[in-house]
Amino acid sequence: LVRMKFLRLLSRKPGKLGMLFQIPFCQNQFPYLCLATSACLYSKKKKVNSYEQVDQEKYKNLVYSVTSYKTSAQTPETILEEDNLLYGPPDKHRPPVKAERKTPKNCVPLINPKKRIPLLSSESNLPMKISLQKTKMPSVTRILQQTMSPQQAFYLERWKQKMIQELGKDGFAEYTKNLFLQGELFHAALESIFLSEEEATKEQREDVAISGYLSSVQHVLKDVSEVKALESAVQHETLQYLGLVDCVAKYRGQLCVIDWKTSEKPKPFLKNTFDNPLQVAAYIGAINHDANYDFQVSCGLIVVAYKNGSPAHPHFMDPDLCLQYWNKWLLRLEEYMDKN
Repeated sequence: LVRMKFLRLLSRKPGKLGMLFQIPFCQNQFPYLCLATSACLYSKKKKVNSYEQVDQEKYKNLVYSVTSYKTSAQTPETILEEDNLLYGPPDKHRPPVKAERKTPKNCVPLINPKKRIPLLSSESNLPMKISLQKTKMPSVTRILQQTMSPQQAFYLERWKQKMIQELGKDGFAEYTKNLFLQGELFHAALESIFLSEEEATKEQREDVAISGYLSSVQHVLKDVSEVKALESAVQHETLQYLGLVDCVAKYRGQLCVIDWKTSEKPKPFLKNTFDNPLQVAAYIGAINHDANYDFQVSCGLIVVAYKNGSPAHPHFMDPDLCLQYWNKWLLRLEEYMDKN
């Protein structure tokens, strides 16, 4: 049956059958055998891989690297062109150099090793309150103002100009005057609280200017005890600077220099208080080197109170953190001395 179909197929194309049987080798063979022979004659030869003729063992690594390598359409030049198209040409500037960590030239310790603390504290239970005397010594506030970073000075000036545009020069002067007045009233109210160990007077609680601030710090006041100084002058006898510390008391059992701050904007983190930690560290160092104080302090506390009465943010500074800011303060002090 297969033979019959094959012959019918060849008979449809005249001349093909004759050409097929003209081959001498195939004359006495069956057609399907001739077809097999014909297929062998016209089949394509298998291509030989030239790499197979190489001594594989001798050049094993070289042959493997050549046969396994795949070229990529991308080149360094095309990648650079693609980056330029997507992101623009690269900036031709040197990478920023990391600032070297400076160390103070005059490494005065924060804790005074020569200061002797009496076994018994002074008999008076009243907090110390030393008046600030005018001398040639610079104050902590003045030193920080004259050595603030250009970035901080820029933001301060921009804020000032914005407020002047909104309020005018006279309005801005009145605004800053009221801020200072509110701060003084707030500190006076806190002083009366600590001296009498009672709540603020009715007049102070009802004073619109500070009532919000007093409400703001109520949860902090519960953790403050054993007040040792209030609005008292301090002086660093070695480094020759002075200041007026707000409060020295125990906060949750730790003796601290406490700095009360007022703000209209929230400051939930210590970094939001700018140079206030340096100010606290400077006061701690001054107390520890001031003969008027028979104690030493190693911790700090910055309390930010809010006019709207929202809970104040207390930022506690442990001894390690105080030491870090003390070293920064020494650098600022050296900068001030170099300028003046």
